[in-house]
Amino acid sequence: MRNLLAKLARMDWVMTACILLLTVLGTTFIWSAGSARQAASLQNLWAVHACTAALGLLIYLALATFDYRKLLDLTATPFYVVSLVFLFAVLLIGAERFGGKRWLWFFQPSEVAKLAVILFVAHVFGRAGRESFKWFLVGMLLLGAPALLILKEPDLGTALVLVPAVLVMLLAARTWTRGLVALLLAGLLAAGTVLGTVYVAERDANPERRAAIYRFMPLRDHQLKRLRVFLFPERDRRGAGYNLHQAQISIGSGSLWGKGLKQGSQKLLGYLPPSVSMNDFIFAVLAEEKGFMGALGMLALFLGLLLSGVRTAFRATDDRGRLLVLGTTTLIFCHLYVNVAMSIGLMPITGLPLPFISAGRTFLIVLMAALGVVQSVNIHRED
Repeated sequence: MRNLLAKLARMDWVMTACILLLTVLGTTFIWSAGSARQAASLQNLWAVHACTAALGLLIYLALATFDYRKLLDLTATPFYVVSLVFLFAVLLIGAERFGGKRWLWFFQPSEVAKLAVILFVAHVFGRAGRESFKWFLVGMLLLGAPALLILKEPDLGTALVLVPAVLVMLLAARTWTRGLVALLLAGLLAAGTVLGTVYVAERDANPERRAAIYRFMPLRDHQLKRLRVFLFPERDRRGAGYNLHQAQISIGSGSLWGKGLKQGSQKLLGYLPPSVSMNDFIFAVLAEEKGFMGALGMLALFLGLLLSGVRTAFRATDDRGRLLVLGTTTLIFCHLYVNVAMSIGLMPITGLPLPFISAGRTFLIVLMAALGVVQSVNIHRED
């Protein structure tokens, strides 16, 4: 008991406080968004979120008090292999929802794979002698296998947030640094080329020429629609751009202090669709009801969480712990940035949840578990 209390005394309580406050914030606005729904199961989704968060908190505390070095030695390799098996299985027998196979029984294997990849990459690259081109190829294989399976679901957003998390870890491990920088620049160039091509095609008045251009692009129809909405938000506001348009109205109408909890008219009147107000676009509900100051408060909590992660990474006494913390912190930042940016039109719409705030059981459990391991690095760094 004394040993347990000593470990708890070494916890980063700023990180824990931010996690608790963000979870309460998420539960509150899921309750608010659910009040506009007709189905009782959706009205009570806030209770499911709260119970999931309570379970996640227990996992967080259990992993925080368990030495992360032993955890990596015991579980990193089998966890990664099992996550790949789950990703294969979901393509074969997974439940199809909204045009994709992402659910296997009661959980999403792609969410579990995020933690599995971070743990395994930290385990493999947190050792000396990983700077060569050969190890760069190993890193690309460890990232590429789950990313390709996730893309097959299809779930482009999840695959994309996995990439920067792993690349930051490889950069921190000094794995063929020049090659990684070149890869990052090539990725930015490819993204710019795709956006530029869609922009040029949409500006072309000839529909046959436009169709010919799109035939050579490796994008699905729904992905092209999202890029069109991003580049030309004034078009198709009653179709593909409807959710974004209504989210922007919600955010703007919140003004400085918001309309009050459960008083968001866009949500209540159904203009902000109930199908997205509790998950992908929950930031719009928060911003409408609590205004700019409420959104700023949420971002301040995330800043505290991310800075705690960065501090833990700098204080880590071994490379495995440092890489693990950097990968987790990068993943949370990418989720936060993409979700908020897409809600205000700074990025194409991608179905990524807002950490702790959006409704979603698997991601919340995975997030709590990942941060529990981060906390373990902080507690056990001097052992």
